[in-house]
Amino acid sequence: MSDSQQYLTVSALTQYIKRKFDVDPYLGKVYLTGEISNYRPRPNTHQYFSLKDDHAKISAIMFRSAFAKVKFQPEVGMKVLVVGRIGLYEASGSYQIYVERMEPDGVGALYQAYEQLKKKLATEGLFSAPKQPLPRFPKRIAVITSQSGAVIRDIITTARRRYPIAQIVLFPAQVQGDAAAPEIARQIERANAAGTFDTLIIGRGGGSIEDLWPFNEEVVARAIAASDLPVISSVGHETDTTIADLVADVRAATPTAAAELAVPVYNDILLQLNQDRTRLFNAFQNSVQRDRQRLNKLTGSYVFTQPNRLYEGYIQKLDFLSERLKQAGAQRLSQSQQAYQWLAQRLGQQTPIHRVRQAQTQLTNLQQRLQRGAQLVLTGKEQQLNRTIQSLDLLSPLKIMGRGYAFVTHEDQIVRSVKQVAPNQTVAVHFADGEAEATITKIDGGKTNG
Repeated sequence: MSDSQQYLTVSALTQYIKRKFDVDPYLGKVYLTGEISNYRPRPNTHQYFSLKDDHAKISAIMFRSAFAKVKFQPEVGMKVLVVGRIGLYEASGSYQIYVERMEPDGVGALYQAYEQLKKKLATEGLFSAPKQPLPRFPKRIAVITSQSGAVIRDIITTARRRYPIAQIVLFPAQVQGDAAAPEIARQIERANAAGTFDTLIIGRGGGSIEDLWPFNEEVVARAIAASDLPVISSVGHETDTTIADLVADVRAATPTAAAELAVPVYNDILLQLNQDRTRLFNAFQNSVQRDRQRLNKLTGSYVFTQPNRLYEGYIQKLDFLSERLKQAGAQRLSQSQQAYQWLAQRLGQQTPIHRVRQAQTQLTNLQQRLQRGAQLVLTGKEQQLNRTIQSLDLLSPLKIMGRGYAFVTHEDQIVRSVKQVAPNQTVAVHFADGEAEATITKIDGGKTNG
C-alpha cells in the first residue's frame, strides 16, 4: 500500500456527503407520498418515523414546531403526503427526510387489511370471548418466539429471577416474514397438544407494521382463540396493537412484562406464606386464649358451683303450673257436669217414651174407631144387599114364570116379536118347571100392546 495514498476519516466522508445533500437543488424541497411506519407518539417533542411504499423505505423526522401544526393524529399504516428536505444524519450516516408539512392521503394496504380482519373477528366474537385466567403458580411455561431474539432471553431472565422453580420451554418459530404466521400457529397447536404446560407466551420485539404482520394474520388469531392454554401476547412495543393482542387472554407491553404476568415473585410468596403462618399462629393463639377465658368464666359460674340454682326456678314454675292445671281441671269438670245435667234435663223433657205412649193411645183409639166404622159399613152393606136381593127376587123371571108366564126361544134365541117366527116353525116354550116344543100354525100381527 502506497504511503502517498491519503485516507479520509469517516467523519470527513460523512460531512462531504452531507454537503452534497444540502446543495442538491432537487433535495432541498421534496414532495413524497407513502405509508407511516415505525411511528410511536412522543408527547411534546420531535417525532420519528418512517415512510414506505411497496419497494422502499426512508426514515423521517418532524421537529416539534412543525408537528404542532399537524391537524390530525398520525397512525401506523396511514398514507400521507409530506413536504420536506432530504438530509444526512452524520451520527449514523443515514439519510432521512426532514418533514415540514404532512397531510393524510388515505389508508395503507396493510392497515386496511388489519382493520378488515379486526372487524371480521370482532363480529365473530373472538375479542369478546371469555378470557382464561392465568394460573397463579405455573410449573411449565411454553414460549413461542425467535430462538435468536432477545425476547426469550428477557423472559428466561425475568422468570428465573422471580420464580426459579418454573420451567421455561422454547418453541422456536419465525416471527417475521411470509412463513412466520403458519409456523406460529403450528407451534401453538404443539404446545397445547403436549398437555404438560400451564401458560403460553407468544412474543417478539418491536418493529414496523410489516415486521409485526404475522401476528395480524387470521391463522394465528384463530390458533390463539382455540388454545386451551391461557395465552399471554407480547408483540412489539406498548403502542403497537396486533390482532394477537386482542385475541389473547392477557396482553403484555414487553416480554419482561409477559414473564412478570406469567409467574409470581418467589420471595414474595415465601414472605407471604411466612406472614400468613404468623398471622394464623397468632389468630390460633388468640382464639385459644379467648376460649380459655370463656372456659374459666363458665366454670366459675353458678351453673357449676351451685347447680341446684339452675333448676330452682323450673321447680317453682312447675308447682305453679301444676296448681293451675288442677284448678283448670276442676273447673272444666264442674262445667262439664253442669252441661251434662242440663242436657239430661232437656233430654228427659224431649224423651220419645212419652211420644210413643201418646202414639200408642192414639193408635188404640184409631183402631177402635176403625173397627166401629168398619162394622157400621159392613152392617149397612148387608142391609143394602138384602134389599137388593129382595128387589132382584121380585124381578126374577123365575118368579114371574111361577105365576104362569113362559118365554119362547128359537135356536137358543129369545123370540121377542112375531116377526122372528114363521108358520110351521118349531119353537121352544120355556116354563118354570120345564120346556116344551111347539109349532107355529098361525101368525097374527095385527095386535099391539096396550
